[in-house]
Amino acid sequence: MQSKENAALKKRQFLSAQIDLRKFNKKQFEKATEEEKKQQDVMGESTTFFRDGMRRLKKNPFAMGSLIVLLFIIAVIIFAPLVCPYTYSGIITVNGMRDKSANNLAPFEFSDREMQYMNQSGEKLFPHIFGTDSLSRDYFIRVVYGTRVSLSVGIVAAFMVLIIGLIYGSISGYFGGKVDMIMMRIVDIIYSLPDMLIIILLSVVLNETLTPKINGTALAALGSNMISMFIVFGLLYWVTMARLIRGQILSIKNNEYVLAAKCIGTKDFRILFRHIIPNCLSVIIITTALQVPSAIFTESYLSFLGLGVSAPLTSLGSLANDARAAMQSYPYRLVIPAVIICLIVLALNLLGDGLRDAFDSKLN
Repeated sequence: MQSKENAALKKRQFLSAQIDLRKFNKKQFEKATEEEKKQQDVMGESTTFFRDGMRRLKKNPFAMGSLIVLLFIIAVIIFAPLVCPYTYSGIITVNGMRDKSANNLAPFEFSDREMQYMNQSGEKLFPHIFGTDSLSRDYFIRVVYGTRVSLSVGIVAAFMVLIIGLIYGSISGYFGGKVDMIMMRIVDIIYSLPDMLIIILLSVVLNETLTPKINGTALAALGSNMISMFIVFGLLYWVTMARLIRGQILSIKNNEYVLAAKCIGTKDFRILFRHIIPNCLSVIIITTALQVPSAIFTESYLSFLGLGVSAPLTSLGSLANDARAAMQSYPYRLVIPAVIICLIVLALNLLGDGLRDAFDSKLN
């Protein structure tokens, strides 16, 4: 009789969700002890993508050292002009009179007129930390303003590359098909061009074209060379960003949450900028950080050739170009901007590598 009931129960359970409670005993349903409860606790605290990446970044000594160097340089270029009484384009004055004898002074050296004034008045003048140039201008403040210009060019260029590459790569990767094929062939053509040759040619042509058009306008303060430099960055330097964004979007756009957004009738551009691009944040941060030193190096290179920042503005590259003529007599004028360029580019590259290691999920 009992075997018949068991057979009937098994037959009923074959397509049933019922559970045979006879398989269990009371000991299996006893309350857990405090020690057993602690074993089930989650050991790590909840975190976000950004916080987790910053935690890993702080453990990278090279990245943190580079960040400290960059913050120190930024602090100097912001606060030094507030302390230093000299201007980047003005000749040194003593008691309201121009001191043309203060040319080519060594670091921390004063001219004869300055020494005479300090002896007579007892007033202490601000030292020439890096000496002076051939036109009796304080070289330290010129290096400070040159660093400002070089960093500003790098940041603005990186922002331009980010905007153009993000929009171009997003459209190409999301819509795919013929749109993607045509847009990527344009990228391949730009990639095939010799970078430096095209940059030099475009800088020369744009300089001659823009000069008569910007005279008398607010853009004249920037100079045609700097405007043409930004145009060059906007035309050539966005292709790497566009390719990386396209690759990320191709791997993300077939995920379930994107398909669900399409099923409920969400518009394409809302899906793109609300659901897909936020998941490309790591690639965007890393590529933008690495673009800044590349732009600074290109600006310094063009300024060294005389195609970059125009007078009266100055940059680290133009300072190095000006110091080239007197390199044998005053080598420190060339060494100082060259060392600062190396420090900035190296620090930004190490910081970019640290950001990649911290925020790239494939490396963790």
